[in-house]
Amino acid sequence: MKGKMKVAVMTDVGKMDFIERNIPNVEDDSVLVKLEYVGICGSDLHFYETGSIGDIVVNPPFVLGHEPGGTVVEVGKNVKTLKVGDRVALEPGKTCGRCEFCKTGRYNLCPDVVFFATPPVDGVFQEYVAHKEQLCFKLPDNVSTLEGALIEPLAVGFHAANQGGAHAGQTAVVLGAGCIGLVSMMALIAEGVSKVYVVDIMEKRLNKALELGATDIINAKEKDVVQAILELTGGLGCDLVIETAGTELTTHQSVQMTKKGATIVLLGYGKTGMMNMPMSLAIDKELTFKTVFRYRHIYPMAIEAVANGKVNLKGIVTNIFDFDDIQNAMDLSVKNKEDIVKAVVKIES
Repeated sequence: MKGKMKVAVMTDVGKMDFIERNIPNVEDDSVLVKLEYVGICGSDLHFYETGSIGDIVVNPPFVLGHEPGGTVVEVGKNVKTLKVGDRVALEPGKTCGRCEFCKTGRYNLCPDVVFFATPPVDGVFQEYVAHKEQLCFKLPDNVSTLEGALIEPLAVGFHAANQGGAHAGQTAVVLGAGCIGLVSMMALIAEGVSKVYVVDIMEKRLNKALELGATDIINAKEKDVVQAILELTGGLGCDLVIETAGTELTTHQSVQMTKKGATIVLLGYGKTGMMNMPMSLAIDKELTFKTVFRYRHIYPMAIEAVANGKVNLKGIVTNIFDFDDIQNAMDLSVKNKEDIVKAVVKIES
């Protein structure tokens, strides 16, 4: 397809603008997708607000956005599984396929991954994107492209649940009720965890967790979180914690609230990347620590969970912004984190 497309670019810290670029060419093993919705991720906001995440620095102009859903409008000559008109969710990372991690199925750890909106690779706050066939997952008729855009964060939640060995009969705690905390909670419920408690300090986010299926909620401003979990579990502690806040305090609470032999999944990124841990207590309890980096082999199961009604992805969306309003979308998402749990940009005209 020939022509121009509108692209939203970050021109400086806290500044967005629009430019025109050529619609991408389609390679033989790729498809061209007309994007309809793109989620605003916490990493997008961090790049927008500070210009970097750790050692990864944005060099403007730069395109943010890595949570896309849309419709196929052109296919390469070797494409077999997709056709024009198919609605798809796009997995944003292209891996090398040759390294140790790719060959052993742990492709999310590939050192040569090319991932949307991870500098220097542009993201997808734009009208069209060309992407590999195997990274475009067809959506069932009852799953919208809005939900397709949210399969990416849901995949993180399912990977966290899988890393924790989530199963029926467990009591789990999710620390943090932002987008990733909520999708982790929903993934735990979908995988049969019996009781899922959610902790945060923002009441509106906690109410959203309750609305989406949490067994109960705990406001850490009002209660001693560790004591509350111990009371809820008859003094035993929980079987599983998914820590999404990324703070030293919540990580300490994870160790204190778990029963012996439990598992803690560390998902949240702290501001410094460094923290002290109560390792003597962790060793005495023989705790298992797991960490999460993106996801692997998750999109099909995440899409199926949404299609089967096990996960209410639309329920996490609090705001939908028009593409032309992207400056406001980014600014409000940074400034109003209590009210805006998950914002999505509507690309389609």
